[in-house]
Amino acid sequence: MTTRKIRSILKSRPTTEGAGVHLKRAFGYSQVPDFDPFLMLDDFHTSNPAEYLAGFPWHPHRGIETITYVLEGLVEHGDSMGNSGVIGAGDVQWMTAGSGIIHQEMPRKSPTGTMWGFQFWANLPAAQKMMEPRYRDVKAADIPEVTLDSGTRIKIVSGRINRIQGPVRDIVIDPEMLDVSVPPATEFRHPVKEGHTAVAYLLDGDGYFDERRDAFAYDMMGTGWMDVSRKCNCGPETLVLYEREGGEIRVTAGERGVRFLFISGKPLNEPVAWYGPIVMNTREELRIAFEEYEKGTFIKGK
Repeated sequence: MTTRKIRSILKSRPTTEGAGVHLKRAFGYSQVPDFDPFLMLDDFHTSNPAEYLAGFPWHPHRGIETITYVLEGLVEHGDSMGNSGVIGAGDVQWMTAGSGIIHQEMPRKSPTGTMWGFQFWANLPAAQKMMEPRYRDVKAADIPEVTLDSGTRIKIVSGRINRIQGPVRDIVIDPEMLDVSVPPATEFRHPVKEGHTAVAYLLDGDGYFDERRDAFAYDMMGTGWMDVSRKCNCGPETLVLYEREGGEIRVTAGERGVRFLFISGKPLNEPVAWYGPIVMNTREELRIAFEEYEKGTFIKGK
């Protein structure tokens, strides 16, 4: 089986979103074609409550899915469908905005003071942009974890490992979302569907994410102009984007082991019209969405 090569490596960059939440963006608006069907990945990780308590007050979404994964801390949420609750450590919120939803995500002060989690956006194809909204609240206890013979541990949110299926299924873009921990000096190999976009975002440790071990064999973006260190092993807050050719990824952990999120999905190959929290296919569709929001007709089926 052909092993995928790294296409590019990106360093996450600090930014502020919502009402003043400090986070790091691994990729976003300017990289849309490369990451299709994914739109954005944000990493919010801080031990300063002042950097996360302002949260993300009520705001609309249409045309996308938003996926939130909390590693540490608590996030209170509510939406226009009447859903509400708290996302805790290890929980996942998978929300399909479809034709339109208004929601809020408000972090609570963490018992440890630390808030750590991720949110990524997945696009919906034109045929499903206006589908009925739906919501999945996946508790940590419902996310299966498998341990391979090598000692590698994998939490399966979506996808399949050794016939064990993750709880998030029947998603339009056929996604896979895994939380992978590889022991020191151990190799992890995993099949990827041909043509699917595949990315890995590093949480801890370090490792080599393809076989070449050549730091000049791919693009490296997001570094400062004085950053002259170009290594072929990857560390925390680094995102690996793979080429779309090849049937598997191969990761070799460093001396401390490596933990990463692995996400893959089927590209849509459709035009993207994106402004703020709404992603459609044309500018006219964007105009209609924002006009409906102003008029109070944004939420359908009520």
